[in-house]
Amino acid sequence: MSTINYDLSRIKALAFDVDGVLSSTTVPLHPSGEPMRTVNIKDGYAIQLAVKKGIRIAIITGGRTEAVRIRFWQPCRIRFAGLGVTDLYMGSAVKIHDYRAFRDKYGLADDEILYMGDDVPDIEVMRECGLPCCPKDAVPEVKAVAKYISYAEGGHGCGRDVVEQVLKAHGIWLTDDAFGW
Repeated sequence: MSTINYDLSRIKALAFDVDGVLSSTTVPLHPSGEPMRTVNIKDGYAIQLAVKKGIRIAIITGGRTEAVRIRFWQPCRIRFAGLGVTDLYMGSAVKIHDYRAFRDKYGLADDEILYMGDDVPDIEVMRECGLPCCPKDAVPEVKAVAKYISYAEGGHGCGRDVVEQVLKAHGIWLTDDAFGW
């Protein structure tokens, strides 16, 4: 049973911010001063399963510094591409533009899209999508817009939380092919 008060069977696509959602809000620094982000393996499993099951996934994230571009976005691109995610919007200065590009590319309606964000740059997208969600540790302004606040913090399973609930609503969470059978 879902803890999200929304008809999840309507959801055809999920879009995620990265920093503070699929990675922790605390970013350790390498001795060289460059950020080293972590990702949650359980979020990754759920995302790749959703892709295999035909749910569209987008990553919409705003980091733009040169160090981030070289040291994080390329590994990030490799990480999410390795999970089967093909809609990667990196360096998204105004996230609503990339959200609309993703939505329109697949002919989706706003009420068919779940978006998970954690900070002020996510609010505009959250106001437009059908199901705005956020991690437990999102900023208050985001929590005020969210229809669902995960039990998990960013980088600690909040992505898995929403993906799993959507796949369960579609009846495709633990089917034989989820185990590779």
